[in-house]
Amino acid sequence: MNEGVEWALHSCLNLAWIGPGRAVTAARLAAYHELPAAYLNKQLQALVRAGILTSASGPKGGFRLARGLDRITLMDVVTALEGPEEAFRCTEIRQQGPGAGTGPGAGPAGGRAPECAIAGAMGRADLAWRRELAAQTLDSVRERAERQAPDAPDRIRRWFANVA
Repeated sequence: MNEGVEWALHSCLNLAWIGPGRAVTAARLAAYHELPAAYLNKQLQALVRAGILTSASGPKGGFRLARGLDRITLMDVVTALEGPEEAFRCTEIRQQGPGAGTGPGAGPAGGRAPECAIAGAMGRADLAWRRELAAQTLDSVRERAERQAPDAPDRIRRWFANVA
């Protein structure tokens, strides 16, 4: 998973703490964590395409949350940035090399080989990971963050209010 997922998640929380009445540019969001603005902008645009953020151009433009944090899951953000594909892709290497067709993955003569045990295990792990991400909303993450750092929302609002 690329670091853009972390950046996008923090940006969503920052936008929530800043409030719905204010759009924030990618440059401002990037400056808060000293990130490259052009790269963060790509992540934010992916969130717009996924319906997680909205964007507007112009002097008062920028990004806003398109829906409440209680309606955005961690999986929504991961899928927006990484795509819907499984993390592991079996390329059937068991069917290559000198042991092809004779090892544990070999099927009956002329028949189809059974599912690769490794692909099955990785697929089950991927499904469990996706279910866990889909069960967690950004609102639950926000609540946890506020318990850990109760002053964070006010500190972030003040910082963004002072950025020219």
